[in-house]
Amino acid sequence: MKPPAPVGVQHLRIDAHAGGQRLDNFLIRTLKGVPKSRIYRIVRRGEVRVNGGRVAPDYRLRPGDMVRIPPVRQSSREPLSVRPFGLSGRILYRDARLLVLDKPPGVAVHAGSGVPAGLIEGLRAHGGELARAELVHRLDRETSGCLLIALDREALVRLHGDFAAGGRVRKHYLALCCGAMATPRAVLDAPLGGTGPGSSTREARTELRRVRGFSGGQTLVVARLLTGRTHQARIHLAGAGLAVAGDPRYGERDCNRQLRALGLRRMFLHASRLCFPHPESAQRVCVHSPLPEELRDFLTQLERPAGNGT
Repeated sequence: MKPPAPVGVQHLRIDAHAGGQRLDNFLIRTLKGVPKSRIYRIVRRGEVRVNGGRVAPDYRLRPGDMVRIPPVRQSSREPLSVRPFGLSGRILYRDARLLVLDKPPGVAVHAGSGVPAGLIEGLRAHGGELARAELVHRLDRETSGCLLIALDREALVRLHGDFAAGGRVRKHYLALCCGAMATPRAVLDAPLGGTGPGSSTREARTELRRVRGFSGGQTLVVARLLTGRTHQARIHLAGAGLAVAGDPRYGERDCNRQLRALGLRRMFLHASRLCFPHPESAQRVCVHSPLPEELRDFLTQLERPAGNGT
């Protein structure tokens, strides 16, 4: 099969929805299938022009800017791998500015290493207002539950600010842990990061509430994330001797093997509740995602709880 011909010169007018984002991010979204290295190269060479002049990759686009994009060969394979994400029964909240989905387990939220397309690419494939969909935050591939999507640039920027500011957003996760939680409540505040050369640690804080204890030594907990670090709940729980059941990276091998024999087929981590200020009205929005049926069914396989939390 012959490779597709390069797309001709494009002249794109930036509208209010695209305004405010970096040029490189705009090009990555526009030139689907083009390697990032190629995109940065054509910007550095001045082949991409904004209002007739050269700009840096981190230039912030403004409504009304005219972007000239040179002919660039795009991959013919990526569009074939992007299919509309099934929305039936998955919408927890929706209005003109944002969308909250009940993310299923096993679905990556975006394309990445070994993943040609994720949930966000599938959303954009629907077209219309969903063509502008952007992730406000992320969930691990095997984590299910509340996922917030912005439908315009202004909403995205405001929600990012709310997530960065402590206390404005509340994220609650239900997790089955390999280990007994001795107290009804606990606070985990070990800093995270700092594993690579030159990297630094970052403050991380998680509040735990015990829901049920099981005689087999497991505990069902609610974890409230007060900060939003990568894998925060999983790392904090594992460090406290309460590794998430079924966690292939930070979990306990023997415990995972035992629970798999009882029927656990995925990591038991679910984003059950999300509260945030609406980007337009500032009124508080709280969305709940019930525990998936397969996780509810698995709990019935465990012994009666040895104790209850408060």
